[in-house]
Amino acid sequence: MSRRVLVLGGVRSGKSRYAERLLADRSHVQYVATAADDGTDPEWSARIADHRRRRPASWTTIETTAVADILADLQPDQAALVDCLTVWLARVLDETPSRAAERMDELAAAWGACRGVVVAVSNEVGCGVVPPYPSGRIFRDLLGELNARLAADSDDVIFMVAGIGRSLLTGRRVT
Repeated sequence: MSRRVLVLGGVRSGKSRYAERLLADRSHVQYVATAADDGTDPEWSARIADHRRRRPASWTTIETTAVADILADLQPDQAALVDCLTVWLARVLDETPSRAAERMDELAAAWGACRGVVVAVSNEVGCGVVPPYPSGRIFRDLLGELNARLAADSDDVIFMVAGIGRSLLTGRRVT
């Protein structure tokens, strides 16, 4: 398996399930969950619960936006799954909007220097409608920039559509 894999796709394209399958043979994985559940949105809570149910009991879940710190500490014999960078960026913009560029720099540097195996999930924003409001366009542009930076330093980049994946680097179909 490649050391750094970025899994991109639209909403409900199969990104997370594919990323989980990539690491399914490992008994110990640090699952870095970037989403927060405050209990106010039943649909969001159900999505998070579904993700939790699918994780093997031997995986360690870390709910945080400190993704760069986790990647920096990952040892060569360790693996992490980051799900997902889209939610990570939204939370960073909510928590520390003035530091978003700095946090993206930190994450890109940690991704490139990561010594372990890491798989990250993110939404591809280049196929969607241009948001009609400035904050939506800023978010789309920042996520597109982050995806491009990580893709440039990835061993493989998988694009998921309707549950079918294709490597953007080799052209091969993946399952």
